[in-house]
Amino acid sequence: MTSTLVRPARLVDQFELGLDAPICLTWELTYACNLSCVHCLSSSGRRDPRELSTEQCKAVIDELQKMQVFYVNIGGGEPTVRSDFWELVDYATAHQVGVKFSTNGVRLDKSAAARLADSDYVDVQISLDGATAEVNDAVRGPGSFAMAIRALENLAEAGFRDAKISVVVTRHNVSQLDDFKALADKYGATLRITRLRPSGRGADVWDELHPTAAQQRELYDWLVGNGDRVLTGDSFFHLSAYGNALPGLNLCGAGRVVCLIDPVGDVYACPFAIHEQFLAGNVLSDGGFAHVWQHSDLFTELRSPQTGGACTKCNHFDSCRGGCMAAKFFTGLPMDGPDPECVLGNGESALNAAGEIPKSSVDHSRTGERKVARKSVPLTLMMRPPAKICDENPLTGMTKE
Repeated sequence: MTSTLVRPARLVDQFELGLDAPICLTWELTYACNLSCVHCLSSSGRRDPRELSTEQCKAVIDELQKMQVFYVNIGGGEPTVRSDFWELVDYATAHQVGVKFSTNGVRLDKSAAARLADSDYVDVQISLDGATAEVNDAVRGPGSFAMAIRALENLAEAGFRDAKISVVVTRHNVSQLDDFKALADKYGATLRITRLRPSGRGADVWDELHPTAAQQRELYDWLVGNGDRVLTGDSFFHLSAYGNALPGLNLCGAGRVVCLIDPVGDVYACPFAIHEQFLAGNVLSDGGFAHVWQHSDLFTELRSPQTGGACTKCNHFDSCRGGCMAAKFFTGLPMDGPDPECVLGNGESALNAAGEIPKSSVDHSRTGERKVARKSVPLTLMMRPPAKICDENPLTGMTKE
């Protein structure tokens, strides 16, 4: 008699054991970027000369099609500065892999907007971290607000429906949530807000930018009142300890339902955990993406039952699940410890006893000068209007092959 493996009935329990293919695959096509956002999770700026070629990217797309991956989140860096960007988008959609890409808007002119409006399988997210130029440009750079608004205007004019405005929540823009929503409504877009993580350059400014305890509560209350009309990507399940669980899985999906492919083909368990400890393999040297996803030792370990540590004793563990793996790791907290922004205050005491702070394994910042994590980093909001649309050439740092 053969035995049959019984899968858990609850969806969240099934996802904890991992799936045959990721639900949410993030693919950073390049580290090249025209901006130098202070919180960039991949420390982007300069192109890595080892980044996957066009044909290598197409081979990855072929695998995704065979795995029946429904869509891929493309980012960077700024993905549109790759000369083969549209070729890869077209190849993906022609092979039944939908594309959602994030951009600061630098290449989203009227022609590109019209092209997007003609596609049924491509979605676009415009990054904006302030509802005003003063707040946004202090984080993303002079002229970046005007550039993003121009992209939104071009999309709306072209008839593109339901673009996304993607916002990383900081202590300087929590009070602007209603303004962000109004901007989204103005351009026929949907607001998407995500959590600031201490990853990449975000580690350098996390102490100064992550919302205060009072703002965390303000954010939770706002999501309870507006969450049915706002996307969050399950970023804020650590806030569920305030009361009712927020909409979504409320689960860290790293290596279970999500992962990241970086520009050189390295596969990480989480888009916010670019560190060798979370490196599962490489699509070129380890048998392809499918083999890494289904057989890597790291992903097998992440899909095994987790203890949850001391957090399992908390009455809110089922909704909070111990918080964000990346946020804990890059603040020096143990994986079975509390989230650094635990709303019950457990994270604050844990941070005081935290050990050495790990740093991201990659850094493509154009200056090559990263600040020391967890030290005070002055952040001055701009008091002057942006000088021009794009502060630097999009191809800065790139070399001919």
